[in-house]
Amino acid sequence: MALDPPTMLTITIALAAAAALYLAIEWRSVREPSLLLWSAGFATITVGSTLALLRGIGLLLIGIWFANGLLVVAHGFFLLGVLRFTQHRLSRAWLLMVGVWFALLLLPAGPEWSKVMLMVNSLLVALLTLKASFLLKPHGRSLSVGAVQLRYVLLIHGLFYVAKAIIAIAPGTLIDLATFGGLIIQVSLVEGAMAIILIALSMTGTVRYRREERIARLAARDPLTALYNRRALEVRATHFFKEVSPARPGALLLIDIDNFKLVNDLHGHIAGDRLLIALSEMMRAVLPERSLAARLGGDEFVILLSAATSERVVALGSQLREQFQQFALQTVPTPQAVTLSIGANLFDQPPASLAALIEQGDLALYQSKRDGRDSIRLVDRTLVSSGS
Repeated sequence: MALDPPTMLTITIALAAAAALYLAIEWRSVREPSLLLWSAGFATITVGSTLALLRGIGLLLIGIWFANGLLVVAHGFFLLGVLRFTQHRLSRAWLLMVGVWFALLLLPAGPEWSKVMLMVNSLLVALLTLKASFLLKPHGRSLSVGAVQLRYVLLIHGLFYVAKAIIAIAPGTLIDLATFGGLIIQVSLVEGAMAIILIALSMTGTVRYRREERIARLAARDPLTALYNRRALEVRATHFFKEVSPARPGALLLIDIDNFKLVNDLHGHIAGDRLLIALSEMMRAVLPERSLAARLGGDEFVILLSAATSERVVALGSQLREQFQQFALQTVPTPQAVTLSIGANLFDQPPASLAALIEQGDLALYQSKRDGRDSIRLVDRTLVSSGS
């Protein structure tokens, strides 16, 4: 079968329909809105390419103007999908493109009509595509392999349409949209079929990476407080301990809520959850740079403090205790005060493990509880190591 323009259009229709269905199926499992917009783009290409075949039976308005207009609309859907994916917004000035396209109806029929139509169509497609490619620029943060691939596929696709617009108005170029006449039109049909495959695969890879990244992020977080869970803390603590030295001591603060059971018994578990969330927000507010916070479970929390001193540890612990006690007193009054007990451990040598460090913090926490709760007990192991 010869790859003449009608055949290439038929292949394009099949590929675009398959890409639209493929992305729609992906959306059902991922629920990423950008997939629906991209799927709509390929569905629009399917309709537009089908209408383009009608020029062969003399329906030029539908087969040329309307069909090419749908090609612009399809790339508009691609841009909207990228906007949704990158969480950017677009100026309303872009709606002027609609007016430009309708203005083509006012052009007089003649030998130059096909050239002007192809040039304007190519420039509009290029503008939308290059904008989408630009929005996928990293902007200071890394992109997934799929997003990088999508960015460059869109970039090459957009530059192709820029070249297409330039060639369209070059002297001596043969272009006849009514009969698919001209080498540039035939090359464009081949490029379009290849672009459909590459863009669809890149779009899917981009969204799959985001889904995997989201799953990994959720797996590392406590679902109630959004702090790290113990497993995630253990992974990050390995890197944290590498930076500990006599010049940059570290500290662990083990935090436990006193009389927390009273809150659940008197006010219900929802009130208890609100208290845990409030404490996690207080911890985030006072957490210095390069430090870590996690919920170990129940009403027990831990902070790993970087570049610590005994004064900083006591000051941070006291600040948390005061803020928390005031909040608990106002929101969940109980016969016995709901306060914080903190066991802290200051160290200037990497510990054997996080578990060993928590065990040492637990001894200090027990001492704080035994001394009447609502207090902080600090064990300064830097003094021990400096004297040995």
